[in-house]
Amino acid sequence: MIHRKSRDEIKRMRHAGHIVALVHQKMREVIEPGISTKELDDIAYHIIKENRAIPTFLGYAGFPASICASINEQVVHGIPHEDIKVKEGDIISIDVGATYGGMVGDGAWTYPVGKITPEVQRLLNTTEEALFEGIKQMREGNVLDDVSKAIERVANREKLGIVRQYGGHGVGHEMHEEPFLFNYSVGNQLPLKQGYVIAIEPMLNLGGDDVVVAEDEWTVSTTDKKPSAHFEHTVLVTEDEPLIITQLMPQEK
Repeated sequence: MIHRKSRDEIKRMRHAGHIVALVHQKMREVIEPGISTKELDDIAYHIIKENRAIPTFLGYAGFPASICASINEQVVHGIPHEDIKVKEGDIISIDVGATYGGMVGDGAWTYPVGKITPEVQRLLNTTEEALFEGIKQMREGNVLDDVSKAIERVANREKLGIVRQYGGHGVGHEMHEEPFLFNYSVGNQLPLKQGYVIAIEPMLNLGGDDVVVAEDEWTVSTTDKKPSAHFEHTVLVTEDEPLIITQLMPQEK
């Protein structure tokens, strides 16, 4: 069942999303060659806690950290570790969730570490574009597959692989709620309604679509070892324009 969010629930989700945005704001500042993914996780944890929220990922199904930190060919769910340090030319996806007042905000971004190749920059630019093209479709009168088709259209234009096993999802009281959102068209005619909140998260690859889960049972990587990018916003269907939940609230900038 899909739960349409009330005004109060949306208010709390916006606060949670603001905290997620604060984490990403800091990630942009501190990601540089030599920093460990454990250091990034510690920074995120402290930002979430000092804003009176709960790190949604920490302990979720046993996940041991507050962020997922996925480097290069790692798509999602990379586990932070003090021995894992980014280097010049890497890309790193940071996925983070914050729970405030019982409501969840969930957002991811892929960051370059120093100078990256033009081809990898194209991957980042295209995946970010796919996210925002998907967001544009989050309107009453559209259906869920309109979001999927928008993402797929951008990926196909640039001949990028689309991760098939993972995708977006409803979010609110739980991190993962209905509906599941594929990043390619499957014909889902679910009508989008005011009050629906969905985490839109394209995951696109420079190579093929296929991915594999590591022995740690979390880290997902491309099977061909080519780089992958992941961008995510939590988005609300309103009576007007789609509202991005995981952004800094204007009064708190």
